[in-house]
Amino acid sequence: MAQTLREYHALFLEELRKRKKAHSTLLAYGKDVEQFVELVERENNILPSQISEELIERFSADLTEKRYTNKSVVRKLNSLKAFFAYLRNNGVMEKNPASRVNKPKYETSAPRILTKLEYRALRDACRGDKRISAIVEILLQTGMRISELAGLKMDEVDLDKKSMTIHDPESGVVRAVPMNNAAHRVLQEYIAIRPKTREKTLFVTKTCKPFLVRNIRSAIDRYFRLAGITGAKVNDLRHTFIVEQLSAGTPLVHVSQLVGHKRITTTEKYLQFLGGTLNTTSIKIEEL
Repeated sequence: MAQTLREYHALFLEELRKRKKAHSTLLAYGKDVEQFVELVERENNILPSQISEELIERFSADLTEKRYTNKSVVRKLNSLKAFFAYLRNNGVMEKNPASRVNKPKYETSAPRILTKLEYRALRDACRGDKRISAIVEILLQTGMRISELAGLKMDEVDLDKKSMTIHDPESGVVRAVPMNNAAHRVLQEYIAIRPKTREKTLFVTKTCKPFLVRNIRSAIDRYFRLAGITGAKVNDLRHTFIVEQLSAGTPLVHVSQLVGHKRITTTEKYLQFLGGTLNTTSIKIEEL
């Protein structure tokens, strides 16, 4: 018996859960596809067989009229492409109607690399807040993603071995990341004052709830302002780590592994921010 587009949407999300996709991925796909389903349902298009390339192009145009950025439109179209690929792979549709839809172009802004003066000023600005101070230092000294930091569990931090076990919430890949002395010190200081709770997440709020990505981002943005740093985002701490490691001579492959890049070509793009000749004789983790 034929199922409606909305019913297949629920099955699609369930499939993503089984594949252990990140919560953020589920939310994005859920909202993006839901938005499209609501649009076509208003025109009584409720079955997969009723969906055409023209309907998806109209959805894209509608988003643009509502002043969504080109980047947001592309993300939503990619969500639809993944949804219809799921339907095609399960024999519900013969072809993917989103595969040939034109996507708007947008420019990705270049990474903002903090100077030593800037990230030292950021440290000074948040020094009185041990939790944020630890978060900033770990992002700077390991280059991990903010989503990885937010998901870090207490039992994934080994202070004795100076190592952390990092889970990439998007790919599910697990990697070990060493702690240098600076990261080790701030983690010790934070854990000493961390609220006593059964919550497994390392960074928690005062009410012992997980410290979410959006809250971490807002807190660090506030300290950027207090430090007088303009045009910087939380992800720029990761960019800064990568460039500093490459500048110090840490091999490209090693840096790529440390930060969890899927392709070494992603790491290679940071070479443009280096001055002088690249020295690759050391695998020491440079302390920022």
